[in-house]
Amino acid sequence: MTTPNQTSFPLTSTMKPSSVDGSWTFPSGEPDTRHHAVIIGSGFGGLFAAKALRRSVRVRVTLVDRTNHHLFQPLLYQVATGILSEGQIAPPIRDVFRNYYSMHVVAGEVKEINPDEYTIGVNEFGRLRHISYDSLIVAGGVVTSYYGHDEYRKNALGMKSLNDALALRHQIFGAFERAEVEEDDARRAELLTFVVIGGGPTGVEMAGQLKELSQRALRRNFRRIDPNWTRVVLVEGGDRLVASMGKRISRITAKDLSKSGVELHFRSMVTGMDDQGIQITQADGTSLRIDAATRVWAAGMEGSWLGAELAARTGVELDRLGRVRVEPDCSVPGYPDIFVVGDLMALNDLPGVAEVAMQSGAHAGHAIARRVKGDDSMRPFQYYDLGTMAAISRFRAVAKVGPIKIGGLPGWLLWLVVHVTFLTGFKNRVGAMARWAVSFIGRGRYERALMGDWANTSESP
Repeated sequence: MTTPNQTSFPLTSTMKPSSVDGSWTFPSGEPDTRHHAVIIGSGFGGLFAAKALRRSVRVRVTLVDRTNHHLFQPLLYQVATGILSEGQIAPPIRDVFRNYYSMHVVAGEVKEINPDEYTIGVNEFGRLRHISYDSLIVAGGVVTSYYGHDEYRKNALGMKSLNDALALRHQIFGAFERAEVEEDDARRAELLTFVVIGGGPTGVEMAGQLKELSQRALRRNFRRIDPNWTRVVLVEGGDRLVASMGKRISRITAKDLSKSGVELHFRSMVTGMDDQGIQITQADGTSLRIDAATRVWAAGMEGSWLGAELAARTGVELDRLGRVRVEPDCSVPGYPDIFVVGDLMALNDLPGVAEVAMQSGAHAGHAIARRVKGDDSMRPFQYYDLGTMAAISRFRAVAKVGPIKIGGLPGWLLWLVVHVTFLTGFKNRVGAMARWAVSFIGRGRYERALMGDWANTSESP
C-alpha cells in the first residue's frame, strides 16, 4: 500500500484537481499529497463509503460514476407507477456532497482497472482519463440477469436503473392511453395485461402497485375503457413469494395479492417471449400463453462487468452470479488496497440488499481512514440485519426484522419509517411523504406525463 502523507491540510473549496491523473493542487500550486481514495459507483455502497471518509482530513476522495445521481433503488417501482418523481429518489451526487470539499466527482464510465499501476481508466465524455489511487473501493453494483436468455432483454423491462423505471412508466401509462382508442377487443385486452416475472420484493411491490393504480388512481380517468379490466399476472419460478422472509410472510403476501386481484402463477418458468406476450411452462408441464403488452423482469441479477474486470486483472474468484469473492474485510485477496462492497461483493452468502451495501461501504471507508492513521489491522466485516420488507399496497406491507414477522398495517408503518429514514436529503424525505399522502390517503398520481418517444409516436404525421 502506498504510504499516506501524514500532513494535515486545511479543507478548502478552491483545491484544483488535475485533468490528467487525479492529483490535486492547492491555490498556491503546492500538490495535495494526502491519501487518495477512489470510489467507483454512487449507489448505497459508494455513498456510505464516502460518508465514512468525510471526517478524515488525511484523505481526499474521487467518486466516479457514469450517472450524476445517487439512486434509491428500492423505490424505483414507485417512479414507474407515477407515485414519486425521479428527483425524489435520485438526488444529484454533487449536491449530496456539496459541503465535502475534499471530494471530487467525476462523471464518466470506468473502462479499466489497473491494480499493479494503482490507476483506473475512465471514459470522460469521449476522452480516456487515467486516475491514480492509493485505495480503491469498487461499488459497481449488479445488472439485470435474464438467466442466459438475453433475447428477452428487448421484450421485458428490468428494474435496476432510473432509465428502466422511466421507460416502464411510459410503457404503463402509454398502454392505458392506447387501450382507450383501440377498437379490437383482443388487442385492448393485451394492452391492459401486465406481466411481472419474479416473486421477490421488487416483483411483489410492482404487481401490487399496478393493481392499485388500475383500481384506484385511474378511476374515472377514461371514457371508453374501465381500468378495472386490467389484468396483473405475477410469475414465480418457486413455490413461494418473498421466499427469504419465511413461510408465514409468504402466505400473507400471496393472500393479500390474490385478494387485490393479482393472478399468481407458482412453479412456472418463462420459456418464450416476444413483443406481444410470454409463454410459461407450469408445474404440471403444461404450457400457457399470456398476451401482454407490458412485461416487467424482476427475476434476477448478476454482477456488473467490473467484477469480470477485477477477476481478469487480479485473478480473484467470482461466484455463479459474477460477484467478487472477497476477504472477510471486503478487500480483494492479494490486493488489500482494493475493496469490493455492496451487491458486487460475495461474502458469507449475504443478500443483495441496500443494508448490506450501506454497511459494507461504511466498513471499507472506515478501514481506509484507520490505515492512514497507521492502523493496518484487518477487521472483518460484520453485517447487522435490519430486516427485509415489501409494500404490497396502500396500508399493507410485510416485514421481517430478526425474529419478528409482521404484515398488514403494522408492516406498512414499519416500511414507511425505514424508507423515510434512508432517503437521502431532508427535501426528498418531505417530498416523498407528501406524495405518499396524496397517493395512499387519496388516490392521485402526479407523475404521469408521457414524453420522448411517446410524443413522437402519438403526434400526427
